[in-house]
Order: sequence, then structure tokens, then C-alpha cells
Amino acid sequence: MANSSQREKWGSKIGFVLAAAGSAIGLGNIWKFPYVVGQNGGAAFIIIYIICVFAIGLPVIIAEILLGRTTQRNPVGAFKALSNSKFWPYVGAMGVFAGFLILSFYSVVAGWSVGYIYESIAGVFSGFDSPNAAGNHFNQLTSNVYWGIGMLAIFIIISMLFVYAGVQKGIEKGSKILMPLLFILLIIVMIRGLTLEGSNEGLNFLFKPDWSKVSANTILEALGQAFFSLSLGMGAMLTYGSYMSKEDNIPKASLEIVFLDTIIAIIAGVAIFTAVFGTGQNAGEGPGLIFHTLPIVFTKMPGGYFVGIIFFILLTIAALTSSISLLEVVTAYFVDEKKWKRHNAVLVFGFLAFLVGIPSALSFNLMQNSKIFGMNFFDMANYLSSNVMLPLGGMLIALFVGYVWGIDKVLTELKYGSEKLFSKSRWIISVWIILVKYFAPVLIFLVLLQSLGIF
Repeated sequence: MANSSQREKWGSKIGFVLAAAGSAIGLGNIWKFPYVVGQNGGAAFIIIYIICVFAIGLPVIIAEILLGRTTQRNPVGAFKALSNSKFWPYVGAMGVFAGFLILSFYSVVAGWSVGYIYESIAGVFSGFDSPNAAGNHFNQLTSNVYWGIGMLAIFIIISMLFVYAGVQKGIEKGSKILMPLLFILLIIVMIRGLTLEGSNEGLNFLFKPDWSKVSANTILEALGQAFFSLSLGMGAMLTYGSYMSKEDNIPKASLEIVFLDTIIAIIAGVAIFTAVFGTGQNAGEGPGLIFHTLPIVFTKMPGGYFVGIIFFILLTIAALTSSISLLEVVTAYFVDEKKWKRHNAVLVFGFLAFLVGIPSALSFNLMQNSKIFGMNFFDMANYLSSNVMLPLGGMLIALFVGYVWGIDKVLTELKYGSEKLFSKSRWIISVWIILVKYFAPVLIFLVLLQSLGIF
């Protein structure tokens, strides 16, 4: 395809897998997955979640990566190359815009984790005696305009540095350092949690199946978690796939990405809830768990000062590996379609993401009472991108691969790099076709309906 000779490539297969897994592994794996598991039947939810990952996540991630590798283009260019219709490039454009919008408000929350590295080093947590005290301190910080915007700026700049350096020297090299470091730090926190008295309660909270908590809503929750956890529908996997070679085995790489994403989320759950129960804190805090409960956990935990520092560093790394992929999506579009130089695209859209992120940061102070359809700017940006554009984009990608592109052409491209799979386990390919054509679009449509609050 056009541009393939000038385009950058991954330097190694492991580089792609780590970068793509880093895109999938974000703040949601560290804080959302554990409490969602706990609230929805523990191991019962994990079992349902894994089924959903194989029914919706894996088929779509294979489809999205395949679109990128085949065309060697960004989301807009990929649909242009494979379709004569004017409609489909707009689907790619929606993914590019969604990625940019998510980067703007995601960096606000990620900035908080950067700020909390300093808070933990400074020993601020030692002055807290309850989650309310920790929560009040968090509210004071986020209500400070300069702190919120300052942390946003720091995080955006760090993200820009990786993307500015390019695919191999920036994204891949960074992923090879950040991902193992994330894993090591998470293991350290998990081991410390497991050694606490009362940690067994945390393990029971996560892994003891409670089927009485399972309902139709639990299944929808698992479907949504499986979809959103893998960074699908925004073109990140498509863009990363566009830097692959024909020799790379897409099904194998996709399975490795899904495995890493899931195992990191489960380890994070063990690390957090063994510590929460081991120090006698409330595990039902939900989204406030990270900034309200964990500072108290670290205060009460022997060696908690160092564990707290490690935790917020790993939280920042998880956010960073995702933000890099979000910025790369919009960068790749302007490099491919508008012939911009990479450095110019990164500088312009990194700065624009910062500017668009400012109203999100102000949603917790100066603009907290400014509402659009009952939502502040942060909530509106989150709702439009996460609840509407991502599931809609994911569903349309599945439909495009299943019906528009043509299964024969799809299988011809998928066979490159995975000849053994086609010759020895052809039934797996047949199952994938069924999932991507029939199950994935329907299941993602259900995710869309739930996200919109229809049921």
C-alpha cells in the first residue's frame, strides 16, 4: 500500500506486543477492574469477563490490527484503502477524534497520579487518620487550578517525548522499559499485600465465586469491561498494527496482548485488595478507592511509605503507556494523510490536547457548576468518547471486516505470518469468523446500549 516504504516499523515482535499491551493496560486495569470484580461476585465475574474477552475482545483486536497491517495506514487511510465508500473513512476519523478527546481528559486523571508520586514522597499520607481525611486532601488538590493544570501539563509533556522520538526509538523503546517496570512494581506491591495479616479476606473478596451477585447487568458489565479494557474502537490497535510486517503472527500477538492485559488487571486486584483488607479498610469505595482509601492503607501498612511511592509510580506508568498510543493515533493520521512531519504533529496536537484538557481540569474547580446536558466538561468529554464513539467504532469495525471488506480477502491477509494456524488449526479461524461476523457486532451493540443508559 502507499506510504509503506517510508513508514516506520516495529524493531521486534516483542516490541509491538509490549506497546500494544501498554495501550490496553491503563488506569482502568489498576483501579476500575478490581472494584468491579469485587462488586460483581468476585471469581464469578472474572469467569464471565474472560468469556467476554474471547467473545468480543480478541476477535475485534485481531480485526483492528489486521486492518492496520494490511493497509500500513492510520484509521482514516485504512478505510479509504479498503473501501470506495465515503462513509467508512468517517468511521476512522471518529476513532482519531475519540482518541484525541480521551487523551485530553485522561491526562487530567493521569496528572493526579503524577502529583500523588510527590505527595507520597513528601510523606503527606502520614497525617491522614481516615479515608475522609484523605478524600478531603484530594478534593483540596483538585480544586487548586494551578495544581490540576500543572499536573496535566507535566503528564502531556512526558507522553509527547515518547511519541516525538518515533515508533522504534520512542514508543517501542519506552514500552520495553515501562512495561517490565510496571510488572515488577506491581509484583512488589502484591507481595507486600499478601504478607499482611488478614490478606486472605482480600483474596476471598476477589476470587471466591458469589453467583448470587450475578445478574444480566453483571454480564453487560463484563462485556463493557472486556471491550473498554483493550482500547478498542479508537484506532490505537489499528495504528500500532500498521507498523507491523507481513511476517508477524496477528492471532498469536493478539492473544498475548489480551493475556497481559487480563493478568495485569488480576494482579492489581490482588495487590490492592489484600492491602485494603489487611489494613482493615472499606473495600466498597469504588472509584474513590485509589485517592481516598489507599493513602490510608499505606499509612497503616508496615513499609507503606515506600509501597505508596511505588504504587503511584506504577499507576503513572500504566496511564503513560495508554496516553502514548492515544497521541500516536492522531499523529499517524496527520503524518499519513496530511504529510506532516512527525515532530510537528506531536508538538501541535500534544499542545492542543493540553488546551482541550484544561476545561476538564477546571471541571473540578472553576467550571464545576458549568453544565452541558447536566454534565460538566470532563463528564461530557468522557461520555461522548467512551459511551458513544468507542462502542460505535468497535461495532462498525467488526461489521466492516465481517461484511464489507470480504472474508476471502480478510483471510488472505490474516494468513500471512500465521500459516501454521491455518494449516493445523483451521477451526480456530472458522470460530473467529463466526465471532467477528455475528457475535461481536451484537455484543458491542449491547455495550453501546448500556453505555447510553438505555438498559
